[in-house]
Amino acid sequence: MLRCAAVKLLVLGATGGTGQQVVTQAVDAGYDVTALARSPGKIPLQHPRLRVIEGELSDTGALVAAMRDQDAVVSAIGRGKTFKSDHLIERTVPVILAAMQEAGVRRLMFTSAVGVGATFQMAPLVPKIFFRTLLRDIYADKAIGEELIRRSNLDWTIVQPVQLNDGPLTRRYRCGERLALSGMPAISRANTAHFLLDRINDPSTYGRTIVIAD
Repeated sequence: MLRCAAVKLLVLGATGGTGQQVVTQAVDAGYDVTALARSPGKIPLQHPRLRVIEGELSDTGALVAAMRDQDAVVSAIGRGKTFKSDHLIERTVPVILAAMQEAGVRRLMFTSAVGVGATFQMAPLVPKIFFRTLLRDIYADKAIGEELIRRSNLDWTIVQPVQLNDGPLTRRYRCGERLALSGMPAISRANTAHFLLDRINDPSTYGRTIVIAD
């Protein structure tokens, strides 16, 4: 079980694969969890420590209300399996940052992807091809969001997992600002969620971009 401090978490992107893992593991670890979702019915878990609020990421008022009395925000927002960004990150990150400022929440764990920004150089050749072709729009959108977060005065950590899969929770993975990667590196959504929660109370991760891989 994860080490648990007395922390109340707001999870964004809670209906996605990684987001659902974050919600489940956080509740299991004893956190009080609030999930903001456009479609609350897509969150199957029911638990006394889980509160699900219906709302849009574009709605500052809904976000501020959801963040009230929270200690941290964990974002797993993304576009799923589509290759079109719809400018999701560019549109929502400014709203998230503004809502955090208004609600007085400083801690942000934000899930991005390896290969965005400076970590492009450490990616193996084949993933680089995908980043520059099929994922070009998605990655450009993520890069905008990352830059906005870095300019904020929050206690942020940008987490860049390699290719995500539905493998099991093993709690065995590598993490660092630079990792040696080869082939088609992957990490499970379960292990990604574990890292997001395990480091949420770790000040050494503030202001850092961390790559994670199995």
